[in-house]
Amino acid sequence: MEQVVTKRRVLGQIMICNGCCCGRTEKGRPGIPLDRLKSRWKEEKLLKSIQLTVTGCLGPCDIANVVSIQTPDGPAWFGGIKEESLYDELLEWAIASRDQDKLLELPANLLPYRFERFQ
Repeated sequence: MEQVVTKRRVLGQIMICNGCCCGRTEKGRPGIPLDRLKSRWKEEKLLKSIQLTVTGCLGPCDIANVVSIQTPDGPAWFGGIKEESLYDELLEWAIASRDQDKLLELPANLLPYRFERFQ
């Protein structure tokens, strides 16, 4: 059987949950600046190095505003993100990683929101 191979090599991928709970301000959850993020991602031409994917439910739904960052070392999960500034820090991290052509350390302000998805 032939192995599937992609020509597009990226450094990593950020997946932002936009499912049943995350970003649902009508349910009392914090908003997510999706339009601004998607616009800036395109402006900065980040998709070729750090892909941004807005997904349906990533779970767990008891933690609002879940983000998963996929890297060659495995996924990192973050949740309970209330401040839009943290999404801005992710954007700046992606730009800096692209510019250095390697994944940099994740923003320190994001680390308190890290959780283990599967235990």
